[in-house]
Amino acid sequence: MMNEIMNENPATSALLPALYLIPVELGDTPQERVLPSYNREVILGIRHFIVEEVRSARRFLKRVCREIDIDALTFYPMGKHSDADRYASYLRPLDEGEAVGVISEAGCPAVADPGADVVAIAQRRGFKVVPLVGPSSMILAVMASGLNGQSFAFNGYLPIDPSDRVRRLKQLESRAQQERQTQLFIETPFRNQKLFDTLCQTLRPQTRLCVAAGITTAEEWICTRTVAEWHRHRLPDLSKTPAIFLIGQ
Repeated sequence: MMNEIMNENPATSALLPALYLIPVELGDTPQERVLPSYNREVILGIRHFIVEEVRSARRFLKRVCREIDIDALTFYPMGKHSDADRYASYLRPLDEGEAVGVISEAGCPAVADPGADVVAIAQRRGFKVVPLVGPSSMILAVMASGLNGQSFAFNGYLPIDPSDRVRRLKQLESRAQQERQTQLFIETPFRNQKLFDTLCQTLRPQTRLCVAAGITTAEEWICTRTVAEWHRHRLPDLSKTPAIFLIGQ
């Protein structure tokens, strides 16, 4: 069955022995809205996948092509419980002239996820790395925020300790103002409201704050206001919605 699928498109049988970085939807969004058809061609030509979670990767591949023979594929887990020392062995198919794909849980691989470690090994060993086009919540958030898109930094999660978090926020705010560099960070969805409250209590009234939630999904909500303006508005319930927070001038 896999050979029949691959033969539907000659391009899929001539993939270079490269590490292909395969983007995934950011939420419950039709793939045709966020992923080009070329990605499907590449995916159908790959038999080896390095994935963050095997179960979700299998579901993603089935959404790409319902007829794909999942059992004919090999999956190599790179989740938080995997042994990073094994990543190099995951690239062995490249030595044998086969293509390898990297699939994260959502968005673009190797951006704020374990895929970066795999790519680093591939680069050190001189393998070709091919990033495919797909949704990046960070880039889309910057695009829609109205904040500086020429200089920005993603800071991941902020410290959990309240005093450390406030100290870190003040540092990021200072950098945003002095360097005109937009600062991005995230939080676990059920803590979104608490982070928002801390932002409003900590940042200066004139600092601009953007909340970008549910990007590309039906729940998408993106809004930029000064902190002073945010004091007069309520945040929607984002307790179950992934969000990115941005501060800048």
